[in-house]
Amino acid sequence: MAEHSGLFVTFEGGEGAGKSTQIRRLADLLRRRGYDVLVTREPGGSPGAEAVRHVLLSGAAEASGVRMEAILFAAARNDHVEEVIRPALASGAIVLCDRFVDSSRVYQGATGNLEPELIEALQRVAVNGVVPDCTIILDLPAEIGLKRARKRSSGAAPDRFEREEIETHEKRREAYLDIATNDPARCHVVEADRPEEEVATAIAAIVEPRVGALGFAKASGAETAL
Repeated sequence: MAEHSGLFVTFEGGEGAGKSTQIRRLADLLRRRGYDVLVTREPGGSPGAEAVRHVLLSGAAEASGVRMEAILFAAARNDHVEEVIRPALASGAIVLCDRFVDSSRVYQGATGNLEPELIEALQRVAVNGVVPDCTIILDLPAEIGLKRARKRSSGAAPDRFEREEIETHEKRREAYLDIATNDPARCHVVEADRPEEEVATAIAAIVEPRVGALGFAKASGAETAL
């Protein structure tokens, strides 16, 4: 577990897996119980990282190659960690983040074919000791996820990653499952191809013991159970 007074929970998964929806639901639940919750995302989350997000998701950096993309992701992540995540954790907040280092391992590593050694070296510099206490991996077939993503976009052009071949998305799904297998203490796979409420209940059951174990202070009059 990372050395901080807060709780750092990351959400991972392919396009359309429902990360944003489930983060919002969990944040609402925790806030109703009186906890201090910060919701953030990657790439982005801080002013500097949001500027890089536009470059990455628009595809403007694609011509420079996956190595340059990985470096840009790492730079954005470092700004995000130092400006937003680390201070929130130091204050004792629960941080819920839409994507983090596992996305780089999957997108630039597994399907970008970058050397694992380079990916890990970039991440060590980027996070500077800030690592997730718990990672929720939302798993569903790539075809279903892409249909959800297209519906969500309401006719807008797909981003840099959404427009890739379905085989690439399935390879990413398998890479996430491999990460979960290799790090079972941190990673928890949640089946996302089921009703939203069921997914939310499963996530709450994973996060609740971690919140309780750290003994977070509650606001006056807050309820005592998730």
